[in-house]
Amino acid sequence: MSEHKDNENHNLKREHESVNGTHSPRPVVQPKRSKLITSSHFDLNSPLQTRPASPLILNPPIDSDGLSWPSHGARSRIDQTPEEAAEREKRIADAVRTILTELGEDTNREGILETPERYARAMLFFTKGYEDNIRDVIKHAVFEENHDEMVIVRDIEIYSLCEHHLVPFFGKVHIGYIPNKRVLGLSKLARLAEMYARRFQVQERLTKQIAMALSEILKPRGVAVVMEATHMCMVSRGVQKTGSSTTTSCMLGCFRDHQKTREEFLTLLGRK
Repeated sequence: MSEHKDNENHNLKREHESVNGTHSPRPVVQPKRSKLITSSHFDLNSPLQTRPASPLILNPPIDSDGLSWPSHGARSRIDQTPEEAAEREKRIADAVRTILTELGEDTNREGILETPERYARAMLFFTKGYEDNIRDVIKHAVFEENHDEMVIVRDIEIYSLCEHHLVPFFGKVHIGYIPNKRVLGLSKLARLAEMYARRFQVQERLTKQIAMALSEILKPRGVAVVMEATHMCMVSRGVQKTGSSTTTSCMLGCFRDHQKTREEFLTLLGRK
């Protein structure tokens, strides 16, 4: 009881001193700064720790053997014998047959009987971009040319597969660059887009891969890629927004550094 009374008297004395100006204000205490977060502070089960780093960061755009960001099994597909290719197709077909059975289908009925094999061949075609060597795509289509004005190829149709749901997304890609004494055959821009589209993709990465590969091949003053696509994973499932489309862009070099150059490109596309 006496201790409580002493505290009360002490508080009254401090208030009295503060009113009379005899008590100096207490210094302002700076809030404690949190320690720098290190890897040991992260939850090891978080997505940041469990997902592999992006190949865009770890690897150069084009490997020494001409492949560009290959998947884990891309080289085994390229080097396979005809017998191994047939075995691969059969394994995919068997897996599809299991999926159809689990979905409640009769895999022996006429309409479904050969669907697993057809689907296996279709998926190998949809992902054939993994097997493309970029040197074979470009071949001898890089030319020395004294041209330093913008080159644009618009409305290149692309079809790809969303890697999250394995359903299609499709649209158009527009590619522009400003040469640095080297130009690329125009059809090769479309072939470059096709090579990367024929893989499991996300639109953001697809846009960046096209831009970075073109920059690596030509070493131009700048590269710009804009892509507009409709995603069936948004249209036919999930939120089911049939009128939605997605636009992504990647600007490198002078397109990123100079606003006027970027604006000229977007104006020519009619996107400004």
